[in-house]
Amino acid sequence: MELPPALTRDVKQFIQYLRLERGLADTTMSAYEHDVRLYAQFLAGQGLTDFGQCTLAIAREFFVTLAHAGLSITTRARYLSSLKHLSRFLLGSGRITQDVTESMELPRKGRTIPEFLSVAEMQSLLEAFSGDEPYSLRNRAMLETMYACGLRVSELTTLKQWDVLADVELVRVFGKGSKERLVPIGAQALRWIAQYTAEGRGQLIRTSQTDDILFLSSRGRQLSRMSVWKVIQQAASTAGIETHVHPHMFRHSFATHLIEGGADLRAVQEMLGHADIATTQIYTHIDREYVKEVHTLFHPRSRQHT
Repeated sequence: MELPPALTRDVKQFIQYLRLERGLADTTMSAYEHDVRLYAQFLAGQGLTDFGQCTLAIAREFFVTLAHAGLSITTRARYLSSLKHLSRFLLGSGRITQDVTESMELPRKGRTIPEFLSVAEMQSLLEAFSGDEPYSLRNRAMLETMYACGLRVSELTTLKQWDVLADVELVRVFGKGSKERLVPIGAQALRWIAQYTAEGRGQLIRTSQTDDILFLSSRGRQLSRMSVWKVIQQAASTAGIETHVHPHMFRHSFATHLIEGGADLRAVQEMLGHADIATTQIYTHIDREYVKEVHTLFHPRSRQHT
């Protein structure tokens, strides 16, 4: 559907603003562009020629349409976030005089408990690769790094050799929006990275265009998300773990095990690269039973006297 000139212009300029001023990741940029274009198409279908003609009633009708199309609350919340950013941009640039999305809210979705592995399960998973072949060394080093640093898959696959600062036991990570953070890495992961680098990585190099990527594919290039998923599935099968294990469980397990061990929430937030500590707080529920048990065992007023 061809948009009216004013809508086309504003959408393009908003996307350009995001690209130049916000430095967002490509996937985030694509989501914003998809959302605002669909919104613009809806407005054009209502006979509107620019965003300034939109009313609160029309904006709400857009979300009713999304709900009728079967989109989940999570997806609709993403659309609302996109449109709020668009409206703030248009208001700031004088394209509209009123932000109709300002008072709009969607029902809150209850947060789901993150899936994680026990310490024993994680140990079994990591030990699934114990050979000295190049792929076995790579896989062990890769999984050790994911768990040691709580990395997202995209952060793992883009790690370069020089991002591992072994002398100070830190890893330089580029997260969402290319934001850089330094994450501690333990001795075990460093040992496996060193062994993989010394004995395995050189045998996987197929091209000079590896861009110094640490964990190489069979073609000597950056691993895909699917490749990492397959490695994890292989490890879970070898370890006899019946739970469906996915890459993000390493990140969940990393955070959960730290908090269970008494780590400060702010420190975990920093290591995970969460902008808002509220995102990190989802992991605190896991430790409640343990905290209750400690209270019962050690607080002088927690038990009835017998």
